[in-house]
Amino acid sequence: MDRTRSVLVEAHRLEGWLSRFEVRNGPYTVNPNPDPAQDTDPNQDTDPDQDTGTRPGAPVRITAANGCTAVLTPPLPAGADVSTSLRPQQQDGPDAAPGSVSRSGGHGAGLAATLLGRVDLALPVGLLLIRRGGYSVGVAREGRIVASKTGTRYVQGRTAAGGWSQQRFARRRANQAAGLVEETAGRAAALFAAHPPALLQLGGDRTLAGQVLAEPVLRTWTGLPRTPFLTVQDPRYAVLEDAGRSALSVRITVTDPVADG
Repeated sequence: MDRTRSVLVEAHRLEGWLSRFEVRNGPYTVNPNPDPAQDTDPNQDTDPDQDTGTRPGAPVRITAANGCTAVLTPPLPAGADVSTSLRPQQQDGPDAAPGSVSRSGGHGAGLAATLLGRVDLALPVGLLLIRRGGYSVGVAREGRIVASKTGTRYVQGRTAAGGWSQQRFARRRANQAAGLVEETAGRAAALFAAHPPALLQLGGDRTLAGQVLAEPVLRTWTGLPRTPFLTVQDPRYAVLEDAGRSALSVRITVTDPVADG
């Protein structure tokens, strides 16, 4: 049985999650996450440049009295340049300093503030989900979609044919994919111009998403901070809504203790 599971916890639910974690597992200590490989969600494609230092906004590991651990990764890497998101510095409790060992003592608010203190939850998030055959783009604010466009565009699957037929199908498929990329970029640019995002949430096919962002019409927004890449099988509007709600969530990977016997 897999001892590890991952969840996305919305910011306003984080303090409650930490309280329930303590009730189930006992008081916990807080440390910087020592292993960058462990702060990944198996259902997420994470940025390899994600910061794992000890500054506010960096991932932390909590270890409970019963041996259960959880790695908490903020929605944005430490040092992300989102100037409008900076809030006045809060006085964190002693348990919240991610650079030192401390006991929870029931004060999850301090840790939550450390993880989220530099993230303005009212920031508009640009959403761009794409896979072969369809896309969904939009802008979300405080977890709600304020503008969106979802569309489909046929992209031919691979063929087992050989010779000239295979080359012809490959060219057709490439042209169809290019059309999908161009249409998605155009739709996203129109939405972003009307509702300028402060950061981006990408998802679906990483290669296609990269191609969309490389389109000249999106040059203005290419350098925005990004949340971890989201795995998406079908970029429908309902999936876009989920992405909008979870974009500024904390990603938590829990590892249960080894069972006795």
